[in-house]
Amino acid sequence: MIRTLPLLLLTATPALAAHSGEISRRTMPELSDLALAAMAAGGLWLAQRAMRRRARARRDGGAQD
Repeated sequence: MIRTLPLLLLTATPALAAHSGEISRRTMPELSDLALAAMAAGGLWLAQRAMRRRARARRDGGAQD
């Protein structure tokens, strides 16, 4: 399930974030704004996880993945 989640997100996001063509007053963030924030948060989480793994490997004896 975890491996298919990015594929599901990539296929569903364009359909959900499509522009309707109507002009309206913005009262809250658009879905594309929320999706961008979620993807940025996920990228930061993955980068931090990789840096922590690398630091732990150096500290524990230098073994690399």
